Amino acid sequence: MRRRAVIGALYATPAAVLVVLFFVAPLLLVGWMSLHRWPLLGKPRVNAPDNYTAIGDNALLTTAAWFTLRYTVIITVLLFVIAFGLALLVQNRRKGVGFFRTAFFLPMAVGFASASLLFLGLLSEEIGPLPLADGSPALGSAVLLVLWRFAGFNMLILLTGLQAIPVDVYEAARIDGATRWQTFRRITVPLMRPTIALVLTMMVTGSLLAFDQFWILTRGGPDNSTTSLVMLIYREAFVRLDLGSAAGISVVLLVLLAVVSSVQLTVLRRRSA
Repeated sequence: MRRRAVIGALYATPAAVLVVLFFVAPLLLVGWMSLHRWPLLGKPRVNAPDNYTAIGDNALLTTAAWFTLRYTVIITVLLFVIAFGLALLVQNRRKGVGFFRTAFFLPMAVGFASASLLFLGLLSEEIGPLPLADGSPALGSAVLLVLWRFAGFNMLILLTGLQAIPVDVYEAARIDGATRWQTFRRITVPLMRPTIALVLTMMVTGSLLAFDQFWILTRGGPDNSTTSLVMLIYREAFVRLDLGSAAGISVVLLVLLAVVSSVQLTVLRRRSA
C-alpha cells in the first residue's frame, strides 16, 4: 500500500511542479508586487496598501468595469442560448449530423488572435464592408467574433451532457404523454445542471478576462468605450509602467472571479440536489 502511494506521488510530481511554477509562483509574485510601488524600470519599494486604495481613484476603472459587466451579461446569455440550441439540434444521430457537428466546432481550430485579425479585416475602414463607427458596432463586432468562435466548443460540452442522459428516461416520458417542452424542462435541464454549471462558469470567467478581441479589434476605443478590465491592467503595467498598480487590480479581479464562480457553482448545485 505504501509502495503504491509512493508510485502515485511520483506520477503526480510533474503535474504538481508545473502547477507550482506556472500558477502558484506567479500568483504569489502578483500578490507581492501589489504591495509595492513597482515601476517597470526601476527599484520597487513597499507602499502597501496604496495600490489598493488608489484603485477607486482610477478614472478609467468605472468605465472598464461597467463595460466588462455589460459584455459578460450579453456574451453569457447569447453564447449559452446558441450553444445549447446547437447541441439540441445535433443531439440525435441521423444522416448528416456528423457534418454539422464538425462544421459548428470548426471555428475553434482558428487561433483567437487570428480570428480577431480576420474580423478586423472585415471591419476595416479601408477594405472592410462593415467599418467601425462608434462604441456599439465595436461591441457588436466583438460579440459576433466570440459567438462564432466559441459556440461550437460550448456546444460540444453541452452535447456530452445531453448524451449522458439515459434514453430510457426520454422513452418513459414519451409513454406518459409528456410534450417536448415538458420533457426539456422536467428532464433535460435538471439532469444537465452539472454540465450547465461548468459551461456558465467558463463563459463568465472568459468574459470577465476578455482582452484579445478588444485589443486587436478596437484598442479599447472609440473613447475607451470598449476598454475591459484586463485591458486596463495592461495599460497600467505597460503604458503607465506601474506594475504595482496593475498587480493590485489583478488581485481584486482574481478575488471577484473566485466569488462569482463560487456563487454560480453553489446555486446550481443546490438546485440540482
